[in-house]
Amino acid sequence: MNLKKQSNFYNEIKELLQNAKNKVYSTINITMTQTYWQIGKMIIEEEQDGKSRAKYGKALLKNLSLELTKEFGKGYSEDNLKNMRLFYKAFSKSETLSHKFNLSWSHYIFLSRMLNISERDFYEIESVENSWTLRELKRQFDSGIYERLQLSRDKSKVKELSSKGQIIESVGDMIKDPYILEFVGLSVENSYSESELEQKLIDKLEHFLLELGKGFTFVARQKRITIDEEHFAVDLVFYNRILKSFVVIDLKIGKLKHQDIGQMMMYVNYFDRYEKLENENPTVGIILCKDKSNGLVEMTLPEDNNQIYASKYLTVLPNKEEFQKILEDGI
Repeated sequence: MNLKKQSNFYNEIKELLQNAKNKVYSTINITMTQTYWQIGKMIIEEEQDGKSRAKYGKALLKNLSLELTKEFGKGYSEDNLKNMRLFYKAFSKSETLSHKFNLSWSHYIFLSRMLNISERDFYEIESVENSWTLRELKRQFDSGIYERLQLSRDKSKVKELSSKGQIIESVGDMIKDPYILEFVGLSVENSYSESELEQKLIDKLEHFLLELGKGFTFVARQKRITIDEEHFAVDLVFYNRILKSFVVIDLKIGKLKHQDIGQMMMYVNYFDRYEKLENENPTVGIILCKDKSNGLVEMTLPEDNNQIYASKYLTVLPNKEEFQKILEDGI
């Protein structure tokens, strides 16, 4: 066996073992999460049965924690038992045999604290489908992705968010307004150029792809195009595998002007005529700007426009209360 074949052989064995480990970990994780759900259920049922015995109810978690810790070791503190109780309350309508708890226990502790059931269901679906880490889940929650997606959907589509997650069937399903770019580290108070913003987005490309949504792959930055010997540069070019179309992005650090929209129309037309293949869909153009006039956007674009969109961006992540106010103010 030559060295190359030997190396491939070793790698195949390693991959097989790693896949087996991952499957074992996943099975253990699901089993333990289902067990915590059942423990939470038993705690609540026991508390309800003993509700007339105040002292007994008060000492239940403490005594149970001591007993379980003595038998099974760490992981059964009073706080964690309270989390199991909260977990069952949040998912009390779930049947352990039909509801597959495919996320980590830490994910479910975070989800259990969400009071809005529809919102909670949405984040659980998206976390599973997109393999969000706990950190990514928290970031998406803090950025208000659920509320932002609601803004661009009619009532029937809003209901689908909690049962199916984000389904992309058209370009409009992909667009957010605003986009939250807090990960770039640019403060609102600081002055910066479009090239600096572009560089920051490239430096944090993984985070930017997560904010853009499902199906995006990076193609190019400062993509050079030539029209009648005049050269132009498209800030960022992506491809969306779900929509099967190019997505070109232009960055504007000031208020959107009608000339910016005209420039984007030119970029979109160029990609449609010279870059896209016959089996691909029309190019999508997104202008990310600090401020915009919705009236100006509507008047500049054709009435049947479904290719060019202008969205605001925020470089500081609002908290939940601030974000709700932003939505109410009609950002």
